[in-house]
Amino acid sequence: MEYAVEKQHAKGKFHAIERINALCDKDSFIELYSGVRHNCTSFGMDKKDIPYDGVITGFGKINGRKVAIYAQDFTVQGGSLGLMHGRKIAELIDKAVQARCPVIGINDSGGARIQEGVDALCGYGDLFYQNVRASGSVPQISIIAGPCAGGAVYSPGITDFIFAVDKISQLFITGPKVVKSVMFMDITAEELGGASIHSKKSGVAHFRCESEPECYDKVRALLDYIPHHYGDELVQAAKYHFSEKKKKHIGTILPENSRKGYDIRDVITDVVDDDSFFETSAEFAINCVTGFAKIEGRSVGIVANNPGGMGGVLDCDASDKIARHVRYCDAFNIPLLTFVDVPGFIPGPQEEQKGIIRHGAKVIYAYSEASVPKVSVITRKAYGGAYIAMCSKHIGADFVYAWPASEIAVMGAEGAVGILYAKELADPSKAAEVAAKEEAYRTEIMTPAIAAKRGYITEVIAPEETRRRVLESFSFLENKQAMDKPLKKHGNIPL
Repeated sequence: MEYAVEKQHAKGKFHAIERINALCDKDSFIELYSGVRHNCTSFGMDKKDIPYDGVITGFGKINGRKVAIYAQDFTVQGGSLGLMHGRKIAELIDKAVQARCPVIGINDSGGARIQEGVDALCGYGDLFYQNVRASGSVPQISIIAGPCAGGAVYSPGITDFIFAVDKISQLFITGPKVVKSVMFMDITAEELGGASIHSKKSGVAHFRCESEPECYDKVRALLDYIPHHYGDELVQAAKYHFSEKKKKHIGTILPENSRKGYDIRDVITDVVDDDSFFETSAEFAINCVTGFAKIEGRSVGIVANNPGGMGGVLDCDASDKIARHVRYCDAFNIPLLTFVDVPGFIPGPQEEQKGIIRHGAKVIYAYSEASVPKVSVITRKAYGGAYIAMCSKHIGADFVYAWPASEIAVMGAEGAVGILYAKELADPSKAAEVAAKEEAYRTEIMTPAIAAKRGYITEVIAPEETRRRVLESFSFLENKQAMDKPLKKHGNIPL
């Protein structure tokens, strides 16, 4: 064991048991099935003894609450997954569902154990099946702490949250050697599937950490925000703090120029408890923000357009990011707080060809399906189909509040007048008339007062009122019951 630990340390990595101990409360981990061994006899495997078949499984506690946890051991046959290895993990997940506790998997494996052939594939199949069965029942968290290739990527891909660590995490369907042989392309493992690639470009990783200790700290922090099983009471802090000065600051955030961007995180942090915002997928689809926060100690899910990134427009990646987070929160009964400042869905052939219709429809589907308490705050722009998609009253928001400067319409005044008065726009002598039409559109069509008259907005509120309104709304909705649904097995989200 000492030699194995040294081998991992030489690579800048922790050993499997060190990882478990770093995550779990001191002396709380109990190993299960340590005596399991493979039953393969091909290619000299009958002469190999692989301790615990390359994966340590068991139960422990994090922050005083029980968790199921497994860690693949790369020092034992490269952490490769065989039949018994896969079954050990599958058994652990099944037991976690019965025990109603989160599952944390630490992945560090060379992939399927080639010597076992179809038996190794069977091990993966057993694992994937249990991942799917557990989905929505207990949280599933994956830590990528080494290579994760081929079939090994799909178990993390099914789970709720993926943590990646700089310089040691690698996820790809096919590795650099296969890419070179098939596509004649030279590429490193880091370039193909490193932590940065998956946190910024693919969106596969929800968190990117600089080191293993930072990663384990973040996992422990996440578990303080989310229920530990379906039906679990929402996590509530014993104490909370809210700086009164934030009530005044929130009114200064919006720029005078409505075309100028700003960071929506400034609004979020001025509404939620001090230092409680815990962002997910922070580097992916920066035109929107998702995460968790606490309001008077109680967890809520956060979704927001971010005008500081691409103007807050909805594209394919932002749509996926939002829809997935909404569905996670709904699955575990976490109330949703949505901040809306969206100029629309992104135009142009690139996003159309990527399927913005299909991806954008996911946002509408996720919000419409969600039965948890849903409160929305329109801070500035809410245009067109994106206004509807971002948890409007029309698709099931319980309360929608709008700041006085907000604009709610099919499109902005300039664009609307450009269509309605195209001929006048082409005539320089009618510039004053066109300007008057734009102002009339703003005052007669776009103001939140118009939407309030129609009952589409619950109230127009000053920014300084936002926290109080949100808090009171969630308090009122605390015992919200889901409405009866049409008779069906399940819906068909536009994947």
